[in-house]
Amino acid sequence: MIKILKYEEVPHEEIFARVQPQADVEGIVSSIIAEVRARGDAALFEYCAKFDKANLDSLLVSEAEIEAAIAAVEPEFLRILTEAKENITAFHEKQVRSGFEIRKDNGVIMGQKITPVDKAGLYVPGGTAAYPSTVLMDAIPAKIAGCGEIVMVTPPAADGSVNSAILAAAHIAGVDKIFKVGGAQAIAALAYGTESIPKVDKIVGPGNAFVAEAKKQVFGAVSIDMIAGPSEILIVADSKSNPRYVAADLLSQAEHDVLASAVLLTDSNDLALAVQAQLEAQIPLLEREEIAGKSIDANGKIIVAKDLQTVIAIANEIAPEHLELCVDNPFDYLASIRHAGSIFMGRNCPEALGDYLAGPNHTLPTSGTAKFSSPLSVDDFIKKTQYTYFPAPALAEVAEDVAFFAKKEGLTAHAKSAVVRLEENDE
Repeated sequence: MIKILKYEEVPHEEIFARVQPQADVEGIVSSIIAEVRARGDAALFEYCAKFDKANLDSLLVSEAEIEAAIAAVEPEFLRILTEAKENITAFHEKQVRSGFEIRKDNGVIMGQKITPVDKAGLYVPGGTAAYPSTVLMDAIPAKIAGCGEIVMVTPPAADGSVNSAILAAAHIAGVDKIFKVGGAQAIAALAYGTESIPKVDKIVGPGNAFVAEAKKQVFGAVSIDMIAGPSEILIVADSKSNPRYVAADLLSQAEHDVLASAVLLTDSNDLALAVQAQLEAQIPLLEREEIAGKSIDANGKIIVAKDLQTVIAIANEIAPEHLELCVDNPFDYLASIRHAGSIFMGRNCPEALGDYLAGPNHTLPTSGTAKFSSPLSVDDFIKKTQYTYFPAPALAEVAEDVAFFAKKEGLTAHAKSAVVRLEENDE
């Protein structure tokens, strides 16, 4: 049963406690990465056999397999995927940046240009559940950014196949190449390249503890989006909220993983009790009852505070991945929410809308990192390059100042490089 905590009556450590990390996987992941770097495809085939029980002839998903997948999924699902793509595209096209240029009267030109990364790597989980939504959320911003090639990796089933819904989503999103490999070995392959899988410049996408650790270890050889932890939902609700809806929304994240975190923050003790009862009634009805039940029992909590102002202050300290603002006039409170990955406004906006169809990205910062990081976006697939131009007269105006500054730092060669051209002009 979910815990009900009174904010002023329990230690703050209990209010703000986070899910404890899993057992240390650093050494295992390090060994896998080393094997892939040393042995390339041969190591990947062996890991697919060991971890996925799949004996593959090829890592690359063929065009025939993609066509078969598209034929296998329901036309209705293809329609929904296309609708989702349109919404995600419309939202992310607003994120496209332009460069800028500053021109001064003395001929100085300074600016910044925007360039997409050449190759983007997408990791799509395929373990306890398949997530075609992740394909759309990761591939579409990369496509909009203008990446030259989008490479996707996802673990195969024991028969060597890849989930048809995932392949259909990859086709609709415009993924260029798809490979049958998962886990830390897939991250290593994207980071360093193998005979089959090209080295990419950026790796994005969620995964289990091994995937997260692998992304952490390869960072530097390649860029990554974030180190994602277990899924989280935090619901801010008042006494007018429907406890049945609130419980259903909490369970929408609890069913992800036994480590997922579902939290209700409210100023109503009556709502807290009603939601607790609703959770007990709804959990047995879920297909993923065991996962959701364990998540709620271990990591779920209902926190009751004296007023909504205090509730929002607690929410900001937790900085959740998903935050539902289940109140009247939610836009009155929007400015007060400083730290959250994605905010769902009002009483009729379940977090599941964001997972699939609304348009904003669902790859979000977890574990409190929303205090300093952002959802996946077009920005993740571009880089900014500065440029500077000084004509000779403009350099002459500032060369002595540059040299003076450089000498303050003890860098006399820097200073010399600023004034040497003046010396040549005096000769």
